Amino acid sequence: MRKILPLLSLSALAACTVGPDYDGPKTAGAVAAPAGFARAGDLSVAAPQVADWWTTLNDPVLDALVARALAENPSVDVAEARLKQARAALRLDRANGLPNGNVQGTYVRAELPEGGLTGGEGESGGGGTAVDFYNVGFDASWEIDLFGGQRRRVEAARAGVAAAEAQVADAQVSLTAEVASAYVNLRDRQRRLELGRQTAETRRRMLALTEQRFRAGTASQLDVERLRGLVVESDAAIVPINAERDAYLNALAVLVGEAPGTLDGELAAIRPVPLPPAEVQVGDPTALLERRPDVRAAERLLAQRSAQIGVAKAATLPRISFLGLIGIGGTDPGDLFDLDSLAGLAVPRLTWNALDFGRGGARVGQAEGARDEAAAQYRGAVLTALRDAEDALSRFAARRSAVANAARATATADRAATLMQQRYRAGVATLIDTLDAERQRTAAEQGLVEATAAMTADYVALQKALGLGWRG
Repeated sequence: MRKILPLLSLSALAACTVGPDYDGPKTAGAVAAPAGFARAGDLSVAAPQVADWWTTLNDPVLDALVARALAENPSVDVAEARLKQARAALRLDRANGLPNGNVQGTYVRAELPEGGLTGGEGESGGGGTAVDFYNVGFDASWEIDLFGGQRRRVEAARAGVAAAEAQVADAQVSLTAEVASAYVNLRDRQRRLELGRQTAETRRRMLALTEQRFRAGTASQLDVERLRGLVVESDAAIVPINAERDAYLNALAVLVGEAPGTLDGELAAIRPVPLPPAEVQVGDPTALLERRPDVRAAERLLAQRSAQIGVAKAATLPRISFLGLIGIGGTDPGDLFDLDSLAGLAVPRLTWNALDFGRGGARVGQAEGARDEAAAQYRGAVLTALRDAEDALSRFAARRSAVANAARATATADRAATLMQQRYRAGVATLIDTLDAERQRTAAEQGLVEATAAMTADYVALQKALGLGWRG
């Protein structure tokens, strides 16, 4: 019984785990999520589609680009490599809590001088003695986790893995939003280029007619110069749009892991700007905070820093370890199989740095400061997420109104151009008046394209703000 009591005492000590027990971010004074979004307006509070949200834009070309980007983009590869490192670190910390053992074999041949250990002539025939020694042994060591320092290391490593998983998801969210945004901007610039060329061509026709009237004496030189300036203005407006189109082509190529210019032929065909769905689902703030990968990563970092306080505290307390040795051997190879030559040794060891002069306490203070920093970062991540969502909701609502206004302006310009054509055919309007009405219709359509692209871009930004686009 007296032999069992020390073991029971050690078991009771080993069940002790120092350091704070993490009880979720509420212990860090986290910001409470409101019941609903203040800027949601008439949007649906149903839970949004987390993965593959871009499919709601109904554009198969975009779907293919996003799939390629998720498979080939280096930013996701970097996050996944870090996750691999975190999982390996967790396995290492788990293994470090188990005994460590080594097997070794030794052969020694010693030439001793005459009169050495055994005296007399040895087999070397030179007046000395040759001694052979064979040994096979096993040694093991194990440190008892008296105060839970190793358990806290595993707890911290497990939280690190979860944080790395959330960072992979965050990389996916950012990447899918970048691809969709670049694609929307590309389609916008392609359509604006087409409309810009139409405007330039219409102005050239107006200039040609005005020059004819000038030669006939029915138009002034001022009219001619004014239209020449408009033609130059139209041509100049096309140049930066063309450069922007090329930049978005380059961006999409890099996002899918290709060299710039690779997608030029594949995306050359002009397609309309994709439109958001009629019903947009945004959910509620509580679900947002549970879903957003950057918030989840910040929370797991807080859990990791909390566990590391226990690691630092355990390092200031006594440590007990055991060393065991088993060996067998002799001066003849056959001795390796002779159990009578078996020898063993077990050594318990107690260590405690009693004179650390405050080093351990300083490390505990560092760990507590790191925990407080992580708590502040978590609160900041929560507030940033809520603000991102509210800002995106407000901008999206404003863009929808802008598109409605642009659509009405386009419809008005279209009716005006149609009426002007009817008047021209009836002989009560000039061709130049008709061409000017066509120019105004093209300009209104260009405004609608720009407004639509901005609305879809804000829809993409909303999906990113809601933390959508990752796969578990």
